[in-house]
Amino acid sequence: GPGGRAGALGGPLSSAVPRLIILGETVSTNADAMRLAKSGEALPLWVMARTQTGGRGRSGRSWVSVEGNLHASFAFSCRAPLPKAPEIALVAGIALYDAVQAVSSLAPEAALRLKWPNDLMIGTGKAGGILVESTAAPEGQGFLAVAGFGLNIVAAPADLGRAAAALCHHAPVPATDDVLSALSAAMVRWLETWSQGMDFAAIREAWIRRAGPIGEAITMNTREGLVRGTYRGLSDSGALLVACGGSLKEFTYGDVALVTDAGKDRPE
Repeated sequence: GPGGRAGALGGPLSSAVPRLIILGETVSTNADAMRLAKSGEALPLWVMARTQTGGRGRSGRSWVSVEGNLHASFAFSCRAPLPKAPEIALVAGIALYDAVQAVSSLAPEAALRLKWPNDLMIGTGKAGGILVESTAAPEGQGFLAVAGFGLNIVAAPADLGRAAAALCHHAPVPATDDVLSALSAAMVRWLETWSQGMDFAAIREAWIRRAGPIGEAITMNTREGLVRGTYRGLSDSGALLVACGGSLKEFTYGDVALVTDAGKDRPE
């Protein structure tokens, strides 16, 4: 895309300072970041776009992107085994939550929280999403990871068929660059805590503290159909625990919907 420039963001990750590439417009910051990582660019690296024309969410959904919202992807190399890659979505969720708290004075009634596996919520509306993609490292050890972030800062899409939220509805609007700076610092900090996958327990605990209350009623669209139950936290591997039908079940994939006090399902 046009308008690219590079800079540096503070904070060590494996003693390297994440570099920053800012694009005026691009199709997908995740695709850009992964292409650069595969081509041998020095990592860690952020790619941020002012506007994004082909943003992606989970399950191939599109992510609506407007100028003033955050569209950024963080590429880094990881020495953990590739099966640990899904844990990065939870690391990234914690970092996004902490960044929003660091740069915005949310109204007291604006309940900021995480929703499994990769959503940031304000109340019942989705304010942010994360898409982690990974590929085996070219040199054969570990993998390359890209954590893509979308955050509604100045606007939330109105036609998604599910509730959406934006920071501007609940707080003075922070500058996109300030959000990214806070996010970079938080991402570095929590990746260091994760310790190449060796301390997922700390990530699990931190994520649960930022999520909804244990015992909350949820519904879940799974490959086997709709599941109704109560949220019971995360398993030791990061799977969602749901109490349903008198037993505790683990889910590694599915769309979670919160059930409102009125007993009606809210779209995710």
